[in-house]
Amino acid sequence: MAIEAELKAVVRDPESVLEQLEQAHGPGRPEVYYDTYYDTADGALGTGDRELRIRTVHSADDTRTVLTYKGARVDEASGSKPEAETRADDAAAAHAILRGLGYAPTIELEKRCRNYDFTADGRRFLATLVRVPELDGRTFIELETGAEEADLAEALAAVRTVLTGLGIGDDDLTTELYTDAVAAAR
Repeated sequence: MAIEAELKAVVRDPESVLEQLEQAHGPGRPEVYYDTYYDTADGALGTGDRELRIRTVHSADDTRTVLTYKGARVDEASGSKPEAETRADDAAAAHAILRGLGYAPTIELEKRCRNYDFTADGRRFLATLVRVPELDGRTFIELETGAEEADLAEALAAVRTVLTGLGIGDDDLTTELYTDAVAAAR
């Protein structure tokens, strides 16, 4: 399973970061994510640092649903996890399948995102500016690239380099999960 080499940070100057991303990579894709996280009745996925999610993404000209499984962290400092993801043609059916298998929704949340796909130093990146309405208007950036376990350190170094170029430092990084932050806010 491929690893999502990702760092997430609080953005202290969202307008500056947005301007830099737009100038370097063109207009981002505005999308709204509706995420439903699932777990077993005994919480085995969460206890094992794993995630099971159905995400429905709405954009100006598309709606798509994605089923995602994330394994336990392979890097504690970044929170990077192995990830398997596939598109689901029918959101209602995907939810029914998980419920039928005994999984129950644990939390639902909305993320308002602006996505930028680009290549730097031979690597494909996805930068996502994120606002979660329940989190007091804070803006986050998620920057990810694909990796295998053997090149995870190199991939995370490349992510840090891009973030540094955007004015995001190590003090801005966070491994707090949106699910935990939203649950605490509620």
